[in-house]
Amino acid sequence: MTKAPTFAVVGHPNKGKSSVVATLSQNDAIAIALEPGTTRKRQAYPLKVDGQILYTLVDTPGFQRPRRVLEWLEAHSVSASDHADTVKAFVTQHQGDGRFTDECELLTPLIEGAGIIYVVDGSVPYSAEHEAEMTILRWTGRPSLALINSIGADDYSDTWQSALGQFFQVVRRFDAVRAPFEQHLGLLRAFGQLEPDWEAPLEQATHYLSAQRQQRRLQAAALIARALEDMMSFQEKRTLTAGQAAGTSDDSLADQLRRAWYRHQRKREQTLRVDIEHLYQHQRIRRQEAELEWHSEHDLFSEDSRKAWAVSKRYLATAGFGAGAVSGAGIDALTFGSSLGTGALVGGLIGAAGSYFYGDRLALPALNIGVLRDGLKTATFGPVQDSQFGYVVLGRAVDHWWHISHRNHAGRDLLDLEPADHHWLERLEKSSRQQIQKAFDKSRKRRPLDEHQREKFANSIEQAMAVYDDWRLNRN
Repeated sequence: MTKAPTFAVVGHPNKGKSSVVATLSQNDAIAIALEPGTTRKRQAYPLKVDGQILYTLVDTPGFQRPRRVLEWLEAHSVSASDHADTVKAFVTQHQGDGRFTDECELLTPLIEGAGIIYVVDGSVPYSAEHEAEMTILRWTGRPSLALINSIGADDYSDTWQSALGQFFQVVRRFDAVRAPFEQHLGLLRAFGQLEPDWEAPLEQATHYLSAQRQQRRLQAAALIARALEDMMSFQEKRTLTAGQAAGTSDDSLADQLRRAWYRHQRKREQTLRVDIEHLYQHQRIRRQEAELEWHSEHDLFSEDSRKAWAVSKRYLATAGFGAGAVSGAGIDALTFGSSLGTGALVGGLIGAAGSYFYGDRLALPALNIGVLRDGLKTATFGPVQDSQFGYVVLGRAVDHWWHISHRNHAGRDLLDLEPADHHWLERLEKSSRQQIQKAFDKSRKRRPLDEHQREKFANSIEQAMAVYDDWRLNRN
């Protein structure tokens, strides 16, 4: 089997090299700082899928004295045929020489067979110093491409494009923080065209990464489905002895139950957030969003918030009809079909009417405080009585997934999750709507889903994720 390719990411100090490595290796642990010279030692970052290394990125220090290095190379070269050997001789002779520590670090992986990814900042002007760097890299004879990764507000990309084209086989504009996934794959395909030995492993890498992306969405849908089932069915319970019950008023007990129920739901939702982030290998996300809450200054279930995250009355009517029709089908079964579908119709109308007429408010979870019996008193809060709770949690979860799945690993900005401004879920096909509603109805009745139902629920959520992805990418 052909060895997985290695790419050394090289360039001027503080020009986005580490950002490129972080994104292409899917590693948000790589330090990205504003100060030049943050990277002082080369560091390899393999990208693995299912335990197999697809390729390795090497983060390197920036050039410090490129013109001095080029002077040495030119003084020790006889002809173009010895350029690669002359670069190797430079590294051998200057190992341990403090003047050229960074140059030796960045050139070493190249003389060992790595391909070159040369990164420039398109927001700064082209200069003679950059030309010295590019000449040195050309002397190595390694397959190479250049990336214009603009960091600042100014734009000299056109000048860079012309200059880089004289030194590199492929030149691409690549925003390490915002480049879409297809651009990542495009870089791999481009390298495969530059080096015949890499064509097959890089074609395989693009296949694996595409498959991994699809698999992650399916896994994320399953995580969301399980969290929704847990949250819709959760019930907070307290059992008090006679002595405890005597010292606790019903109002105080109810307040304790409500608070504990809210804490659990918030914690379960946050666990889902972390699970999704880790699924996509984001380990260090800083996130900000409104907490799940009924009674607060920023009430998630206020009319305004619910309009953003939940669904319209029309949607609830449609989803309610679908779920009600399934439960009503039992009437037809009992009458051996003589009702000619009347049972399903009646069940559907009841479901639709309930969803429609109660769609303007969110019913609180059920509170039940029992009487003292056999020296014990039991009180419960929950489960959720209203499916709109599930739609709010679903909307928030899918929005979070979308941001994470499209977030490059070079991103270090705060992930600020704001409510959507459109009832995107209404674009979902009817069968998926009904599956989601049925799962919500069963969960809030504390009837566990079997494996088949859970799989259909997750598949419907995956379809909802696809709808949201399409809406977000095309709404502008």
